[in-house]
Amino acid sequence: MTIVVTDLDEASRFFELLGFEETHNVVVSGDQMSKYMGIADWEADHVTLALNGADSHQEVQLLRFHNPPVQVDAETGNLARTGFNHVCFRVDDIDAMIDKLQAGGTGLRNEVMTFHDRKLVFLRGPGGVTIELAQWLAEPAAG
Repeated sequence: MTIVVTDLDEASRFFELLGFEETHNVVVSGDQMSKYMGIADWEADHVTLALNGADSHQEVQLLRFHNPPVQVDAETGNLARTGFNHVCFRVDDIDAMIDKLQAGGTGLRNEVMTFHDRKLVFLRGPGGVTIELAQWLAEPAAG
């Protein structure tokens, strides 16, 4: 997942609270990257954060544009539109993670709810992107 942000430090801190660690931090530019991205004169900070210890490789990439000037999308975070809606991360203890994120300045979009076999909550993520946390509940004991 790649997110374009205006505040790279704030975005990095958010994902570090979720357990991601920075693995790369470079400025990317040049003709080859501009051609690949389809953006003339493209230049951006490119930070990669990986979730260490996960069963499968999970990675978030953050971009902060130097050029062209970034166009902030006023509809980012609006869940009632087409296109990207939100991303969900599984956590072991949703209440502890919410406490940690709120202490770091992250705001909730709603209250925690139980839906099917999990507890869910939406957060206001970096760049206005909606992030969901999900905690799967234990199977009921056989009676």
